[in-house]
Amino acid sequence: MAAPTGAALIAKTLQELRVKVVFGLVGIPIVQIAEEAIALGIRFIAFRNEQAASYAATAYGYLTGRPGVCLVVGGPGVLHAMAGIGNASANAFPLLLLAGSSETHLVTKGAFQEMDAISLLTPHVKIAIRPRLDSIPQSITTAYRTSWYGRGGPTFVDLPADVIQGDGEETSTHVVPIAPKAASDPAKIQLISDLIKSAKAPLVIVGKGAAYAQAEAAIRKLMDQTGIPFLPTPMGKGVLPDSHPSNTASARSAALKRADVVLVLGARLNWILHYGEEPKWNPAARIIQVDISAEELGRNNGDPSLGVIGDINVVTAQLLSSLSGWKYNSSSPFIKTLKASEAKNEATASKAAKVDKIPMTYARTFSIIKETLHKLSPPEDGGIVYVSEGANTMDMSRSIFPVHHPRLRLDAGTHATMGVGLGYAIAAHCAYNLPSPEAKSGPSTAHKKIVCLEGDSAFGFSLAEVETMARYGMDILIFVINNSGVYHGDSEDSDAWLEMQKQTIAGSGKGGLRSSSLGWEVGYEKIAEMCGGKGYLVSTPEGLARATEEGFKAGVPVVVNAIIESGKAQKLEFAWQNTGKKPKRKEAKL
Repeated sequence: MAAPTGAALIAKTLQELRVKVVFGLVGIPIVQIAEEAIALGIRFIAFRNEQAASYAATAYGYLTGRPGVCLVVGGPGVLHAMAGIGNASANAFPLLLLAGSSETHLVTKGAFQEMDAISLLTPHVKIAIRPRLDSIPQSITTAYRTSWYGRGGPTFVDLPADVIQGDGEETSTHVVPIAPKAASDPAKIQLISDLIKSAKAPLVIVGKGAAYAQAEAAIRKLMDQTGIPFLPTPMGKGVLPDSHPSNTASARSAALKRADVVLVLGARLNWILHYGEEPKWNPAARIIQVDISAEELGRNNGDPSLGVIGDINVVTAQLLSSLSGWKYNSSSPFIKTLKASEAKNEATASKAAKVDKIPMTYARTFSIIKETLHKLSPPEDGGIVYVSEGANTMDMSRSIFPVHHPRLRLDAGTHATMGVGLGYAIAAHCAYNLPSPEAKSGPSTAHKKIVCLEGDSAFGFSLAEVETMARYGMDILIFVINNSGVYHGDSEDSDAWLEMQKQTIAGSGKGGLRSSSLGWEVGYEKIAEMCGGKGYLVSTPEGLARATEEGFKAGVPVVVNAIIESGKAQKLEFAWQNTGKKPKRKEAKL
């Protein structure tokens, strides 16, 4: 029997690690690895760009709770895939990146796509390894485990061409088990429980770390038992149903401003949570962080003396036991304040959704899509996975589309990374809809519809991946919210836009297109049509509702190009950055 090649050993190691899907883009010599993996029954999802492939692998890691794997060529392939490394690191998603490189004996000679990827990536990954032929299983297994254990993140294995193409010896690796789960000191749990019981305005914040940890069962028991109000972060939605009576997402500002004791489960005190600082937060609030990473405890306004290092499932179960028999007063002033704020904000949102004009508004557009989808797949069934990106599209849709189960909403995340949408959608389809799916959410294992809500700017980052969807028979439904611009467009009138374009081409400093301008009502729906999918250009509520229903039922990729108002008179801003300024403190006079 012929000796196995390095490529065969790499593929076998992945199989023994129970890797079922690899995302990537091939070239010589890594194409040999992909072919060996396919021969072993591993699915290889070939993308049009390494950036989108790396994003898909990060999302797959989040959805399944095991490292996503990405395979790319060396040199420029690694540079493109670095986007996924940054995304995985910022979001604490487990990612194993495998990349080819030039032959070891040609290093420093200007070899094909030569680049010292180990030196480049070492500061940005948990571990970077270049194996020998005889250490392939050990090296890949070590990188896989390191990516997964502790705080999730990216790891990198550099695979020289002579290692991939060389002849090795049959070796095996061992299955990496789920990481041990740490509990908290019982005395610390008792201290936290006493603090929660004494609070006048307690609040629980549920982050995407809780969703990644698959802690929904434990957290639902805690919230049902205690009745404490909770606030989900954008990707923490669904750990508890949006319909839960303790959900205070509609009164987010009031909750943060008035809470005096805050339990943070799987979320970081970064820009998404306004750093836990005033003026958004109550300056006297005691913040209790539960995190798998010790470095997060005490960050920004967290209280390190109250912080807990541990697995969310285990720590939540400890708190549940310690708080047994106690329930928060549902008639407290804090609850009354939250209910009043919820009623006011929901009335405002309802009014905005009913504004019936042409071009359509964001709120009206999302309202029509939501109403149509809910008739086809009620939220409690957990049959839809939402992927959203684009500043306005992501921010506004977050509160409009309810989710009742975890890991059914993906967005630009901690890094606010535009361009993740289509890669994430492909990952979600693979995680939930392939045979023997590795991800689960909701009461049913039936096929889930992946719905993308894309700003026209965000869609442009990876629109070629619509062809990837079509090639693999993925029935993904994409809405492009088209206002002809980044944040907003320049004009509601085509003639006016053409005049601006003319001024810009002529080099005029005035009266031309702004830096945020995109093409006028670009025909994005044609992308789907030319790839074998379906495209719809819509500009009315009736057309949008019809396209939504037909697109949902289609068995091919669908792009619904929804023309909305440009918003040309609006100010350029991003709501999450409106943190306000801290009040100045008067200095004591001596």
